[in-house]
Amino acid sequence: MTERLPPLNALKAFESAARHLSLKRAAQELSVTPAAVSHQVKALEDYLGVKLFRRMNRALELTPVARAALPKLREGFDSLAQAVAALRPQLDSGQVTVSAAPSFATRWLMPRLHRFFSAHPEIDVRVSARLRRARQGGQHSTAERATIENWLEESDVAILYGHGDYPGFRVDRLFTLTVAPICSPQLLHGDHPLRRPQDLIHHTLLHDDTGMLYDGVAFWDAWLKAAEVEAVDTSRGSHFSHAVLALEAANDALGVVATFPVLAAAELAVGRLILPFELQVPLQSAYYLVCIETAVLRPAVAAFRDWLLAEAAHRPAF
Repeated sequence: MTERLPPLNALKAFESAARHLSLKRAAQELSVTPAAVSHQVKALEDYLGVKLFRRMNRALELTPVARAALPKLREGFDSLAQAVAALRPQLDSGQVTVSAAPSFATRWLMPRLHRFFSAHPEIDVRVSARLRRARQGGQHSTAERATIENWLEESDVAILYGHGDYPGFRVDRLFTLTVAPICSPQLLHGDHPLRRPQDLIHHTLLHDDTGMLYDGVAFWDAWLKAAEVEAVDTSRGSHFSHAVLALEAANDALGVVATFPVLAAAELAVGRLILPFELQVPLQSAYYLVCIETAVLRPAVAAFRDWLLAEAAHRPAF
């Protein structure tokens, strides 16, 4: 006879609290109060007759029995999510939801999306622009996995900037990336024309505050090191919360921004923005399309994935 399982909500509350080692963060993930998470965990402990956490000073610690059970519970929730996804082809609504960073969504995806609509008028696309990116903690990071899982609870696919090592998910590389200075052509003229990398000392550096390599190096520092320029002070300049704002400032000739040229493809193509120097620094990181393994069984998701990979393959080379 199959053993009766504890309530699913209690198991979910425990798994989330155990993954975060925080009732507060588990509550945020589950959209409930910390008291509700605590109640569910206590109910599970009473049901099982064991202690699952040691309550430390403003922290939680897993008991040995909880630590032993957590990987199998995580595996169980993964299997449950895949099983539910496998049922979706029978219920496909002709809709696909996409999560992406605002810079990618605004600068790369939206200018091309009309082509998907033309090819697939029967499919509705919902784009969710997110400011967060997957947190880093090394390969197979629990925090990073939790962030991706949260996105994919609300979306069919996510477009991520990262290293692409996301075990347990289907991952397609869209394209590799480079970093380079970008500016208005107006900066090639005036009292201090921008001709050599050393000329940057006379110009305002524009900083995209999300512009950070995965090893923690800022874009400007990485590019100037590759260019062998030491005289430019990267602590100065104007800061912007993400690439869209920094590129708008560059377009208005307010300074020079170091970012992904692919995000400025439209302006570079018509000359509104330029690459003043030939050097582009290649990154190990890239943009990836990420989803659960069974998501592409849905025709709408499969169609969007195929279209996106084709678009990425034919993007302009900047």
